[in-house]
This record gives sequence, structure tokens and C-alpha cells, in this order.
Amino acid sequence: MPFLTALVLGGFVAYMAGWYFGAIEGNMALLLFMAVCVTGVYWIAEKFWFQPHRRKAAADFEIAQSQREASLAAKGVTGDNVNVAQTRERLLAQPWWLDWTAGLFPVILAVFLLRSFAYEPFKIPSGSMIPSLLIGDLILVNKYEWGLRLPVLNKKITQGEPVQRGEVMVFRYPPKPTVDYIKRVVGLPGDTVSYIDKKLMVNGKEIDHTPLPDYLDQSTMQYYQQFQEQLGTHTHRILIDANRPAGIPVLENFPQSESCRYSIEGVTCKVPAGHYFVMGDNRDNSADSRFWGFVPDDHIVGKAVAVWLNLGDLKRIGRIE
Repeated sequence: MPFLTALVLGGFVAYMAGWYFGAIEGNMALLLFMAVCVTGVYWIAEKFWFQPHRRKAAADFEIAQSQREASLAAKGVTGDNVNVAQTRERLLAQPWWLDWTAGLFPVILAVFLLRSFAYEPFKIPSGSMIPSLLIGDLILVNKYEWGLRLPVLNKKITQGEPVQRGEVMVFRYPPKPTVDYIKRVVGLPGDTVSYIDKKLMVNGKEIDHTPLPDYLDQSTMQYYQQFQEQLGTHTHRILIDANRPAGIPVLENFPQSESCRYSIEGVTCKVPAGHYFVMGDNRDNSADSRFWGFVPDDHIVGKAVAVWLNLGDLKRIGRIE
């Protein structure tokens, strides 16, 4: 068992190292699920096999030692140097290979359940959501508000609240589902979304936006036009780069691309049933639904609700607009 356990633990370490160095594409949900299964098997074996056998060995030792001491006493021999308490403790001690498997099961299970059904942490890797979310923000994603989903399979098992325009969504990137993206929901199923001459319209109505002072993007050291926008009941800020053209280049066909019409002024899309149209708040520096299409409902990971840490700026902590 020690050798087999070493191989199993080595496999987990190799997987994480390959993921860290970019040799493989990691899947945290799958990794945690496998860790729960493996450590759970060891935990059950420990509870019903290994621990009872260690206790029996300790009890047998104590009985044998008592009989030995009684036999020696009958012969008038004293001074047996066996440390009964120390030997019993050694016999009951959990070996390293169980300590690193069965011993970790409760912690891994708690993390798995919390991450799968309550809140999952994410780190913002790019500037597509500036100024709402900055590079390096550590955020919490609510996993239950829009309906609970089975981990790994991502199959919805409860209905939850409906997604609203203006909410910030974390989802599996449709062209590459192993990658998680974060954008703001602009269009719901059945909506007609237009982004023409850098003005957003939903169902024929232009979305209210109020000019704000220009924004200095610290990641690029450039100033951008800044506006306050309201989508549904959600008010947030967006950035516009006046030097970028309004037209949207179509890089490749995507599922249901026939629902979109492109021109030199922008794009208009009819959102299919069971899908969402999402955009970044950094409108001219965001690869979003304008380029690669719609987010299917079964790709949703959860709702981004708060920044819980940014090591470069602790004032960033708080709810997401």
C-alpha cells in the first residue's frame, strides 16, 4: 500500500506540475472530484479496516505484555524495560500514506462541496472587464443563485433565479470550454442586441450611458473615454477607445452565427433560446459575443458577486457593480 499510495500521490503532483507549467490544460473541478474519490476510498478503508486492525494489534500487545509481566513476577523477576504506553501509541499511529490520504479527506470534501455548490474563487487574468474588474482581482463566484449544477458535468439540478441583464457571468469559453471567461450579460434569450457605432441597443432601445471623466488604464498607461451605463437594474462603468474602429471583424463562423449581421458600423444579433450575449466593460479591448458568439446555458459557471482580495489595492475589496 505505501508504494501504491506513493504512485497515486505522484500522479496528482505530476498533473498539477504539468498544469502549472502549461504542459497540460488543467481542470480543477475534475482534479478535486478525483481527489475526493481517492481520499474517500482510503478514509473508508481506514475507518473499517486499517484502524480496527491497529487497535487490535495494540490490544493484543497489552494483553501479551500483561501476561509477560505476570509470568516474570511469578518467577521473581522485576524491571521489565518495555514502555507500554509508547509502544501502544506507535501501534495506533496512522502511517504516512494514510495520513496523506484518509487524513485529508474531510478537508478536501469540504473544499469540493463549498467550491461546487456555494462559492468558487477566481482570479481576473486580463483587462477586458476594466474598470469594473482589474487584472489581479480575486473574485468570488456564486454557484447557486442561478441554479445548482453538478460538478464536472455542469448539469443543472435546480432552477434558481433567472439571469438578469447587467449581471457579471463566469462561463466556459464556447470555442474552448476548458477555459473560463468572465463578461457582463447584455442580451437574454430572445433579445435583439445591436452594437452600432459603439452604441449599445437592446430590443431597439438604446442603453442609457452618461459621460464620466476619462479613465487612466494603469495596465496600458492610456486614457479611455469612460461612461456610466445602466443595464436593467445594474449600473456600471464602461470604457471606449475612440481610436478603435466601430466595425467588428468576424474571425470565424460560430454556432448559430446566422443569427448575427455584421457591417462596418458594428453587429446586430438575435439571441437564440437557451443562450446569452455577453460583453466586456472594456468595450474595445474585449473578445466577447461580438466575435465568437453566444454563451449556452450549460456553459454557465456562476455569478461574479464580489472582489475578496487584490494584493496591489486592498480598497478593491467589495461587491461587484
